[in-house]
Amino acid sequence: MTGTTPFLWGASSSPHQTEGNNINSDWWAREGQIPGMERSGDATDSYHRYEEDMRLLADAGLNAYRFGIEWARVEPVPGHFSRAELAHYRRMIDTARSLSLTPVITLHHFSNPRWFAEEGGWLGEQAVKRFTRYVETVSGILGDVPWIATVNEPNMLAMTLTIERQTPSRTGGDAEDSALVDNVRPALPSPDPKIGAVLVEAHHAARAIVRANTDAAVGWTIANRAFAARPGAEARLRQIEYVWEDLYLEAARGDDFVGVQSYSSEWVGPEGIEPHPPHPDNTMVGTAYRPDSLGMAVRHTWKVTDGVPILVTENGIATTDDTRRIAYTKEALRHLFAAADDGLDIRGYLHWSALDNYRWGQWKPTLGLIAVDRETFERRPKPSLAWLGAVARHGRA
Repeated sequence: MTGTTPFLWGASSSPHQTEGNNINSDWWAREGQIPGMERSGDATDSYHRYEEDMRLLADAGLNAYRFGIEWARVEPVPGHFSRAELAHYRRMIDTARSLSLTPVITLHHFSNPRWFAEEGGWLGEQAVKRFTRYVETVSGILGDVPWIATVNEPNMLAMTLTIERQTPSRTGGDAEDSALVDNVRPALPSPDPKIGAVLVEAHHAARAIVRANTDAAVGWTIANRAFAARPGAEARLRQIEYVWEDLYLEAARGDDFVGVQSYSSEWVGPEGIEPHPPHPDNTMVGTAYRPDSLGMAVRHTWKVTDGVPILVTENGIATTDDTRRIAYTKEALRHLFAAADDGLDIRGYLHWSALDNYRWGQWKPTLGLIAVDRETFERRPKPSLAWLGAVARHGRA
């Protein structure tokens, strides 16, 4: 691996999926409106148990933890910022540091304050202004944080907003998982580039604020779908890659790093993205078992960004079989190391996810290195956590 800073080995989480009782967020409201959507409820109660979660990662041998700041908690009503919540997230940062975990902070991970959504959300006239005011305030507690991601998966966020605009009766949910029927994942509509342009504007504005107020490396994280073309579909592939990924990757060319988030690969034919059929090897969310997708994703990202340093901010598999999780991750890391050996500047690997957590409408898919009893909140580290910790200590799978 290249770069002057220690390679990051860790795991990732997001606020709404782990903290619990995020009652001022738009996602909390959505959970009560959509039939069949499970509630996040107490989630994994990580709002109170974050130190235990971090200690498990550190004790296993990992040296980094990616977690987020929840906008809906920090700014519950427009213009009112909670000093208590800002202090809470500062304590999380200090706790990570005390355990020798490098904090990787995400400022926006899908969920918004409810009032922001009611104003029109990212499609509202004041969206960028509202977000930058929040970033300006939060940056006050982030001065010594080394890694900050402005927005998580803006391309998936844009896709979800595209669906909502096309189908007003739909008010959210995990657009991928909720579309899963009989283990078949139908093709999803492409993100509207006009929505993407708003998110790019917000990212660039937030990037400037972070750089002015902190010493952090700043970037954003992109959902990398590792597309591959069927014979004769190369031109269609380029069209799809642009609206799904390259618009956002091009916007990262001035960043200090870009977050790569990869799980599987998808075929593109002359008609577009092909629905993935049922298969015995499919994951719990109907995706193909493709650990090689991580290598495909980092190589594509490196090419489009013109060599922006890469931090793998999410990679994992939805499975109840932890031996399969280890096998998948070992193979994914083999492809990642091969890319590094070819000269790509890769700064770290953060597994998704630290915990089995709420997955945007569902509890069933499990991607964590740590199981959680939803009645008692007891944490049960899986063998994959110890395995990844050993990899971290030795530097190779």
